[in-house]
Amino acid sequence: MRRIVYYVAISLDGFIAGPNEDISGFKQTGNGVDKYIDDLKSYDTVIMGRKTYEFGYKYGLKPGQRAYDHMTHYIFSNTLSFDDADQQVHVCTLDVGTIKNLKKEKGTDIYLCGGGEFAGWLFKNQMIDVLKIKLNPFIQGQGVRLFGEVTKSMQLELKETDEYENGLQIMTYDVIH
Repeated sequence: MRRIVYYVAISLDGFIAGPNEDISGFKQTGNGVDKYIDDLKSYDTVIMGRKTYEFGYKYGLKPGQRAYDHMTHYIFSNTLSFDDADQQVHVCTLDVGTIKNLKKEKGTDIYLCGGGEFAGWLFKNQMIDVLKIKLNPFIQGQGVRLFGEVTKSMQLELKETDEYENGLQIMTYDVIH
């Protein structure tokens, strides 16, 4: 069975973005960022919520296009639709059954891209299997939390920690359900 891997940048105080989707405090270059970009090559499927997908518009993504050329995209939204989408871009309603079916399909682990609200929904429904944190050495203060407004607790098992230049760390945890 494929695992869902929430691979995400986070500030020391638990935010994945600041107010107004500000990501300026997060490391944008360096060997830790290079490692993240290289790691993305190992996924053939990405899932995300509507807000995360639309965030890509700020960086030139066109509606209906793939954000990652080598991945099949599943965007979970009850409101999003495209007139002319890439054949590898699918919009799905929020449904645990759809996620369970994706996990049963053949392929690599599934990359969960961004999204506090969507990640919170997945977390609440025990669908996240691995938490891979790019810990950035700064305090954001406010913004989008790792799991949105979900306050459920979880046990994690640390599998790996790597340190990179400029204080960036990547930590991999298995989620214990």
